Amino acid sequence: MAQLARRYGTGPASLTEIAEQEDLPRAYLEQLVISLRDADLVQSTRGAHGGYELTRAPEMIVMGEVLRALEGPIAPMICVTDDPNHMTCERSGHCTVNFMWVRVRDAIAGALDSMTLADLVPSAARVNGLTGLPALGLPTDRSRAANPVTLAD
Repeated sequence: MAQLARRYGTGPASLTEIAEQEDLPRAYLEQLVISLRDADLVQSTRGAHGGYELTRAPEMIVMGEVLRALEGPIAPMICVTDDPNHMTCERSGHCTVNFMWVRVRDAIAGALDSMTLADLVPSAARVNGLTGLPALGLPTDRSRAANPVTLAD
């Protein structure tokens, strides 16, 4: 999705190109785009210059949508899924840790639903699919070795 966000507005990108740039098997990406297409997050174009592209601007795609499309409902424990069709656990009313898991689920969902795909891809990287920029200002491998991340960070 980040690769498609980088290319947004420039036309479809082939899975072969994305697989090479992300060092992922093409067959794996083929499985992912099925779920993303079913969720109306990407669309495909057939032909020599075909491929996949986002259905909306990166600023309009919430990361919670992407994660739910690929992984299903957010559920740190089976008893606290955010799927409204999921049956609640018979112990939920008197379970001593259910409240904690609901708060964990809501915190995760809140973080994902407050972040867009554009937040992951700096606007400078969105011109012609430039790569090599660390997302969200995260350190590169070289700077990580010199400045290891600790829990205090």
